Amino acid sequence: MTKLDIDFIRNQFPAFSEAPLQGQAFFENAGGSYTCGPVIERLTRYYKQRKVQPYYPFEASSLAGEEMDEARARLSKVLNIKADELSFGPSTTQNTYVLAQAFGQMLKAGDAIIVTNQDHEANTGPWRRLAERGIEVREWQVDEVGHLEPAELAGLLDERVKLVCFPHVSNLVGEVNPVAEICEIIRAAGAYSCVDGVSAAPHGLPDIGGLGADIYLFSAYKTFGPHQGIMAIKRALADVLPNQGHYFNEGVRYKRFTPAGPDHAQIAASAGMVDYLDAVHAHHFDPEPDAAARGRAVHAITAAHEATLLAPLIDYLRGRNDVRLLGPQSATGRVATVSVVGNRPGYALSQALVPEGIMAGGGDFYAVRLLQALGVAPEHGALRLSFVHYTNEAEVAKLIKALDKVL
Repeated sequence: MTKLDIDFIRNQFPAFSEAPLQGQAFFENAGGSYTCGPVIERLTRYYKQRKVQPYYPFEASSLAGEEMDEARARLSKVLNIKADELSFGPSTTQNTYVLAQAFGQMLKAGDAIIVTNQDHEANTGPWRRLAERGIEVREWQVDEVGHLEPAELAGLLDERVKLVCFPHVSNLVGEVNPVAEICEIIRAAGAYSCVDGVSAAPHGLPDIGGLGADIYLFSAYKTFGPHQGIMAIKRALADVLPNQGHYFNEGVRYKRFTPAGPDHAQIAASAGMVDYLDAVHAHHFDPEPDAAARGRAVHAITAAHEATLLAPLIDYLRGRNDVRLLGPQSATGRVATVSVVGNRPGYALSQALVPEGIMAGGGDFYAVRLLQALGVAPEHGALRLSFVHYTNEAEVAKLIKALDKVL
C-alpha cells in the first residue's frame, strides 16, 4: 500500500502554521478536529461574497444555493448514498433529538427500541425518553471490557422491536463495532438501525451504502469541516417517518428532519471536506472517477497510518501497572481513541499534560453509562488521548515522553 505523505497532509491544515499552536501536540481530536484549508477557504468566500438568502435569481444568491447543492451532491457520492438521503443540522445531538421525536410519533405504546450503554449520550438519551410515551426501552449492554457482543443483541430482538441504536465506534473505548453484520441482524428481525458514526468518521468517511444502516449520523467538525451534524436516512424510512419540518417542505426528503433553518454558509463549506479528500487521493493514487471508491482508498491509507502510530502508544500503556487501558488491548479492532484510568481524575491528568505541550481531554466524555458499566466513577473519569491521520510520529513520541513524566 502507498504510504501516507504526512508532510503533504499537514500542509493542508492551516492550524499547523499558526503561532499559538507551535510546540503543541493535539490529542483531543475525538472532541473536534482541526479544519482543513479548503473548508476555511469556502467558508470565508461564502461570508465575503454569498452571505445572502440563497436560491434567488440574483448572482450572489444563486451562487450561494449552488454551493449548498454542491456540498450535498459531492458528499453524498463519497458516502455512497443518494443526495436526497443526506440532511444537515446544527449538530448530531440535535439531529438525533429530531429523529427521536419523529419515531415517537410513528411508534405506538407497546413497541420496543434497543439502545446500548456503550454510546455517547446523544445516541441513547433521546431514545430512552420515548419510554415516557409507553415505548419499551431495552438495553444492549457491554461486557466487563466495554465490548458489545452481537450475539447478545439477538436475544433482545423480537417482533415488538422497531429500532436499534448503537455506535459504530465508542468515543471512550475506541472499539470498532461490525456495523454491516449488526445491521443485517437488525434487518432480518424487521427493525430499523440507527448508527452513531461520530467517533468513526474522523478515521475515514464511511461507505454508508455498503454498511446497510437505515440511519447513519456523524459530525462535520470532527471530520475536518464546519460545525454541522450530517445525517443519512434511507429513502424508504425517510418517507414513512413523520415530517418534522415546515409542512410545505414535506415533499423534500432532506428538509423533513431539519425543523430549523439550515446554516447556509457551513453547508456550503462542507464541500471543502470533499475537496480535501480528493486532493489526498490525487496526491497518492491514480485518477479514479468514482467518488465512493476515492473515499475508500483514502480511508485505507489514512487508517494504516493511524494504526502504525497507535501500536507503540498501546504497547507503552499496557506496559504500565499504574493505569487501566479501556477497551481493546491492542491496536487491532480499534481506532486511535485511547482512554486510560489512572490514580488521579482524568481531567487532572489532562491538566498535568499541558506544561508538556500535550493537548488532551479528561472527564466522562458524555459516556457516563459506559464508565459506570466499567466500574469507573464518572466524576473520576478517564484521560482520553485521540488522534487522526494528520498526527505524526514525533507527536506520539512527545506524548509518550510526557506520559512517562506525568504518570
